[in-house]
Amino acid sequence: MSLPAAALDRTALVTGASSGIGAEIARELARRGHGVTLVARSAAKLQTLAAELRDTGVRAEVIACDLTDRPSRAGLLGAVEGRGLVVDILVNNAGLSTLGPVAASDPEAEMKMIELDVVAVADLCSRFLPGMVQRRRGAVLNVASTAAFQPLPGQAGYGAGKSFVLSYTQSLSGELKGTGVTATTLCPGPVATGFGEAAGFSKQDAEDALPPVMWVSAPDVARAAVDGLDKGRLVVIPGKANRVAAALSQVTPRTLLLPVLTKNHPGLR
Repeated sequence: MSLPAAALDRTALVTGASSGIGAEIARELARRGHGVTLVARSAAKLQTLAAELRDTGVRAEVIACDLTDRPSRAGLLGAVEGRGLVVDILVNNAGLSTLGPVAASDPEAEMKMIELDVVAVADLCSRFLPGMVQRRRGAVLNVASTAAFQPLPGQAGYGAGKSFVLSYTQSLSGELKGTGVTATTLCPGPVATGFGEAAGFSKQDAEDALPPVMWVSAPDVARAAVDGLDKGRLVVIPGKANRVAAALSQVTPRTLLLPVLTKNHPGLR
C-alpha cells in the first residue's frame, strides 16, 4: 500500500502544522510532491511555512482554525472543498497536555485538552473518511504518543487521550480493509518541539526524566511517520529505544510500573 498519488486538486490536511512535528510532517509530504493544507490557530506561522513549501513547487494552503471550537472545526471540510481540493491524506497532529495531579487540575483546561486530543480526532475522521472511502483512496495518520501504551500519572488525561487515539485508529484500520484507505498511528517518544514547555515543565525536567537515547528529532519523527504511512503500517514508533520501552510497558505489571512512573514524573515533584 502506498500513499495516494499527488495531484493539483488533491491535498494533505495537516493539523497543528504551525510548529514541531506537524510542520515537519508537512515539509516531508511536500518533499514527496504532495500539496498540503496547513491548519492551526496561528495564521502568521502557517503563512510563513506555506511560503517555504510553495518555493519547493507544491501547492500550500492555509486555514486558521481553533480545533477546540466545534463549529469552526465542522467548517474545515467545506473550507477545503471550497478551494477545489479533496483531502486524500489526513494528519491529525494537533494536541496539547496539562500537567500535574487531577485533584489540582483546572476543569476548563482538562476539557479543552480532551476536546483537542480526543474529540477533534474522531470528528475530523468522521468528516473526511467518507469521501476517501467513496474515492477508494486515502491515508489517515493520527498522532498519539508512547504514552498510549502505559498509564501516565502527572498527565493522566493526556495519556488516556493518546490511548484512545491508538485504539481508535487501530479499529479504523480494521474497518477500512479493502477500501483503498489506510489508517496509521504515530507514537513518538520525547521530541524537542516546545510541547513540554507549553504543558508546563521545562526541557531540563523532561531530559532529567527521560534518557538521551529516547529522544528523536522532529524531522526524524516526521520521516518515520510518512514512511510508515506510505507502507500502510498500523503503528509507527520512531526510535529503537522507544519501541523497546513501549513493548516493556505493555507487559510490566501496573503494580510495579505505577510507582516508578509516579516518582519520576516532573508534574508530581
